[in-house]
Amino acid sequence: MCLAFPAKVLKIDNELATVERAGIKREASLMLLPEAKVGDYVLIHAGFAMQIIDEEELKIRDALVAEMNGAPRTVLAIPLQ
Repeated sequence: MCLAFPAKVLKIDNELATVERAGIKREASLMLLPEAKVGDYVLIHAGFAMQIIDEEELKIRDALVAEMNGAPRTVLAIPLQ
């Protein structure tokens, strides 16, 4: 299974961004997402930024991950199956 994680772009140097997630900073390539800018939230997979997401999408993703780890259901926009 492949999983992309959201991170905030802190700095950009050419096609390499410094991103942060939960206090952890790492580098990610912007080769596939050159329109990303400082302050954007991006989905990172295999070291590449793949998509820009807004803060609402970030909150939904965080809530879903929390639910997978046993937290009570908070995301009601997605029907149970």
